[in-house]
Amino acid sequence: MARGRLRIYLGAAPGVGKTFAMLAEGHRRAARGADVVVGALVDHGRPAIRELAEGLDVVGAAGPGRLDLAAVLRRGAAVVLVDELATGNESGPSSRYRWEDVEQLLEAGMDVVSTVNVQEIESLSDAVTAITGTRPPVLVPDEVVRRADQVELVDMAPEALRRRLAHGNIYPPERVDAELASYFRIGNLTALRELALLWLADRVDEGLARYRAEHGIAGTWAIRERVVVAVPADPSGEVLLRRGSRIAGRSSGAELLAVHVAVPDDPRPADPVLLEQHRVLAESLGGSYQRVVGRDVAESLLEYARGVNATQLVLGAGRRSRLRLLLGPDLAGRVAAGSGDIDVHLVTWTGPAAGTRRRRAPGPSRARRVLGTVLAVAGPFALAGVLSAVAGSRLSFPTELLAFLTLTVGVALVGGLWPAVGCAVLGSLLLNYFFTPPLHTFTIAEPQNAFALAVFVVVAVAVSSVVHTSARRAEEAARGRAEAATLAALAGSALRGGDDVGALLERLRTTFAMAAASLHERDSERGPWLVVSRTGTAPYPEPGRADVELAASADLVATLRGPALGSGDQRVLQAFAAYLGAVLARERLTARARQAGRLEEGNAIRTALLAAVSHDLRTPLAGIKAAVSSLRQEDVEWSQEDQRSLLATIEESADRLDGLVANLLDMSRLQTGAVQPQLLPVSLDEVVPLAMAGVEQRDRVQVLVDESLPLVVADAGLLERVVANLVENATRHGAGSAVRLTGAVLGGRVQLRVVDRGPGVPDPDKERIFAAFQRAGDVPAGNGVGLGLAVARGFTEATGGQLWAEDTPGGGLTMVLSLPVAGVPA
Repeated sequence: MARGRLRIYLGAAPGVGKTFAMLAEGHRRAARGADVVVGALVDHGRPAIRELAEGLDVVGAAGPGRLDLAAVLRRGAAVVLVDELATGNESGPSSRYRWEDVEQLLEAGMDVVSTVNVQEIESLSDAVTAITGTRPPVLVPDEVVRRADQVELVDMAPEALRRRLAHGNIYPPERVDAELASYFRIGNLTALRELALLWLADRVDEGLARYRAEHGIAGTWAIRERVVVAVPADPSGEVLLRRGSRIAGRSSGAELLAVHVAVPDDPRPADPVLLEQHRVLAESLGGSYQRVVGRDVAESLLEYARGVNATQLVLGAGRRSRLRLLLGPDLAGRVAAGSGDIDVHLVTWTGPAAGTRRRRAPGPSRARRVLGTVLAVAGPFALAGVLSAVAGSRLSFPTELLAFLTLTVGVALVGGLWPAVGCAVLGSLLLNYFFTPPLHTFTIAEPQNAFALAVFVVVAVAVSSVVHTSARRAEEAARGRAEAATLAALAGSALRGGDDVGALLERLRTTFAMAAASLHERDSERGPWLVVSRTGTAPYPEPGRADVELAASADLVATLRGPALGSGDQRVLQAFAAYLGAVLARERLTARARQAGRLEEGNAIRTALLAAVSHDLRTPLAGIKAAVSSLRQEDVEWSQEDQRSLLATIEESADRLDGLVANLLDMSRLQTGAVQPQLLPVSLDEVVPLAMAGVEQRDRVQVLVDESLPLVVADAGLLERVVANLVENATRHGAGSAVRLTGAVLGGRVQLRVVDRGPGVPDPDKERIFAAFQRAGDVPAGNGVGLGLAVARGFTEATGGQLWAEDTPGGGLTMVLSLPVAGVPA
């Protein structure tokens, strides 16, 4: 069965006429002979919508705005009108949201016409919340709306929409003034309208790009100005980005796109810190930043520009000498030659351009080069002496040539190419002087000997070059493996999020065998440097004098004390610098998140506390005041029995008030960390009777705590409060059943179990009941503020114990208090 088609009417705000447009579309299709039904309709009490819906079949409407998915599927209409796509599902457990029900209708082959507001699109919800201060309860994923076959904007000027609201055509009269002063302000509606237009424009761009790709259109269609800035890995990138931003600012609605082309296996790796600065600058200028990979920078730039349908391209052009111009066109020239109908802006840059940095290829160390030079000078003389000493054995000239060639190869392995070249030239001269007739002259009598010496020099230089290149490649491969291992370790640590700044500095110090490492930060360009973290011996107090400095940003620098590092280590050093900045930012964000969580928790506690004070604490106070006021009435003569009853009410309410205030104070102590337990060996047979003394319904509690139980490590006062709260909770929620308090030793710990036979607690709620201000649903108002279990768990964990809830076999709830036995290691 073919999938149905989805048509969505998009509105910038409620009341623009989405539902009217949907019903009008339904009537148009019905007039053309289509089977149209209304699956869900939200009229908001507006008679005009109900009148427009007349004549259309309504299927399975169990209530206002309801969608009966099963009934609509059984009906099997060709077109289904479903209002308010962003709605929680009411049709059953098959899905959670209405847009999921619509997906099932489309899969069944039905066409669906629906409505949605721009504030209900998921990617725009944060922006809408910042503008209006309200967040929709249900959001629709962007891909649901983007997959629609047709999206039509239902637009209305903000002034006209406010007039519709004022005339009572959107909300009831009692809501008009409040909505006009809050959500439906001119500024809000204008911003929402622009959001809707921009979102729809992006979807139009996607459709245009898809059409151009399907039809193989490579040329530029200048529908919207798109300025692409080619950002190199050097300081000129900032100049180019600002110039591109000014060019884009000349046209309304123009886009700024920054792109950096990374060449694989580039011997001059880009500075990641500089690239990150370019990305931040591009986004601050209102543009986007992309990084593409390509072996040919010019072709990659042009391919990207054509792919995004760019109209203008901005790139830098350094000043070149006439000799370099004769060698061929530079990057700017090649891009301009192949740009076609894309306008190219060349921005001159007098500073160092990309590609001007020279990096010495890896080679032998200085000590090896010195040793190779010594061998290249002394070796040929020594070898000539040895060969002259054994001349009586009548060695052939080719053998002597091979001996000198072997020496040259050895020099190449030790000292590199240039010592080997010198060895080859010196060896050829010595071969000519000592072993080529006539001897002891530089004259060569036979032509074949002259040819042999020439070939010797060529072969020796060629072999030395190959040997030198192989050694260099081997060194590069070893360095590359070491870099890859270090970068892989950094990447793995970044994914795991395990390293902190101190651990990362220590890893940096040990990786490069440095004596000390430190991270410095300053608030501004002229501010003093502060040490964020340090490791090793005698780190530098501030940048500027360090042996090695790594700039994570303009205001964040890492310094190293130790031997100087070569240019080949720069890539790993830059990766460490970038990761240091990321880890520091992550730690601070985590700290802020924890602080925000504590503030949020504190706000929740304060809100609940106000609710408790305003209601639950007032109940016993009201009882006390009523009883006292009655006793003070002079016109009423109370009997002794009545007086005793009123006094008992006062005493009972005061006890209840004392318990509520004690729990509130205990919760406050736990929240502020003021609980300082005194952990000592405690006997349970002494603590439990004291805890039971304060329980109101002690006659329902059966205590089965054996005196032979071992001592436990706890704070006697806190443990008494914990046991009392648990027993009070069991008697209050046990539905009048008996409560048992038992004790036993299990696995080196003593378990106290408070068992009741009440209704119990479902598994999903067993942890929730330990949260502050949580009460079971059947507890009457005024019977506690829901702090007993929260305080009990807080005191238990403060003393090293554990408290959890589990089901009682046969029904009910069991609170398990686990405490460590004194003298048993944890």
